[in-house]
Amino acid sequence: MRTLYVKFTVITLTIFIVSSFLAFFIANAYYQKSLKPYNDEKITNFALSITEFIEEHPDLNLSSYLDTIASIGYQIYLIDESGEDTFFGAPFRKVNLEEATKEYVLDGNIYHGIINFPSELFVTGFFANELKNSIGAPFNHDDTTYGLFLRPDIKLLFNEARFLLAWTLLFTVVLSIVLFAFSMVYLVKPISKLTQATKLLAEGDYHVEIASGRKDELGELSRSFSRMANQLEKMEDFRKEFISNISHDIQSPLSNIKGYTNLLENDSISKEEKEQYLGIIQNETHRLSSLTKQLLLLASLDRTDDMMDKKPFNIGEQLKELVRNHQWQAGEKGIMMSYVLPDDIEIIGDPSLLNTVWDNLLMNAIKYNKPNGTVEISVEKKGNSVFVTFKDTGIGLSEKEVERIFERFYRADTARSRTIEGTGLGLSIAWTIIKLHGGQINVQSKENEGSTFTVELPVG
Repeated sequence: MRTLYVKFTVITLTIFIVSSFLAFFIANAYYQKSLKPYNDEKITNFALSITEFIEEHPDLNLSSYLDTIASIGYQIYLIDESGEDTFFGAPFRKVNLEEATKEYVLDGNIYHGIINFPSELFVTGFFANELKNSIGAPFNHDDTTYGLFLRPDIKLLFNEARFLLAWTLLFTVVLSIVLFAFSMVYLVKPISKLTQATKLLAEGDYHVEIASGRKDELGELSRSFSRMANQLEKMEDFRKEFISNISHDIQSPLSNIKGYTNLLENDSISKEEKEQYLGIIQNETHRLSSLTKQLLLLASLDRTDDMMDKKPFNIGEQLKELVRNHQWQAGEKGIMMSYVLPDDIEIIGDPSLLNTVWDNLLMNAIKYNKPNGTVEISVEKKGNSVFVTFKDTGIGLSEKEVERIFERFYRADTARSRTIEGTGLGLSIAWTIIKLHGGQINVQSKENEGSTFTVELPVG
């Protein structure tokens, strides 16, 4: 069973066979418990009606009458008190009636051979063409005692129906197999397409589209696969861009360090130039160190949220401390910072990681602000959420930039932002930390007017 088609076929045929056997067992049990007593009673009543009719008509030609009864679908065995017997109708397959049973009926008793017929497995007594599987009834005619044994002639009654049923069953099975084969093709075809598309995807071909108008689970699977392929293509593009960006951000300071290190080997340079070169090397080293730390933090956040150490803390106090730490940077650019930070708002989260978020947002608000601009920070509690807002009057962002601002290594318009020191990882780290806390970041921005970053966090 190497293919899904074969598996479905084998399973279905197995179910069909098992169901057939179970249906036969159930039908057999139903016959033994319910239909057999009913048939015994019905045929007993018919046999008694025959014997009563014979006794009520003493001038009746017994042989002719019993021939007539046999012709309408019955098998009859007649025996008299002298032991002379006669058969009417179709012959019995087994003439296995004991002498004691014959004597029992001739003595005036009713013989219930149908209800007492053995109820073994695969035996349905109604179809067993045996003399002992009959009803025996006594009667008197012409001063002679007779025993009449009667049972339906199943062959005569159901001969045509049996052939019709057999052909119907045969056609049903054949058509079922044919229709099942076609249905399996219909079922397996989209899976085969998915298999081929998966192979192409594994080989790096992300341009796979599986058209499917089906409304069932396989149709949904095909559409989900197409969406997955598109997402993988985007992730691959992002990976390439990520490698390109990180290569540039690492190569650039390394080249500067190497270049200025070579210059320091020249004995003819002045002391002032040496100090300048050493300062540049130190700055580039700090830039590489900062980039490495951010990459390590981002990798840790991607792997698991187990690194978080959640506990209750006062978010207003944390933000006030942050503002005090960056006051001098804002003062250097002539930026005024204002804030509304209540002292009674506590949340449950990781103070260290969330401080990284606030630090990134505040640093960006200062770095990308205009000289003599403003930065407004506020904290507000609404229901079960806390809203932290950073609003600046900086260079702002375009709609396209807002859509990509949280991508790793993405930095806004090169002409405006490349002159400002940064790695393009800060907002990506902030977004990841907020998601791990079950929150979200919303951005509203206009070019040359400023940006507003609003962080929503659950209190608990």
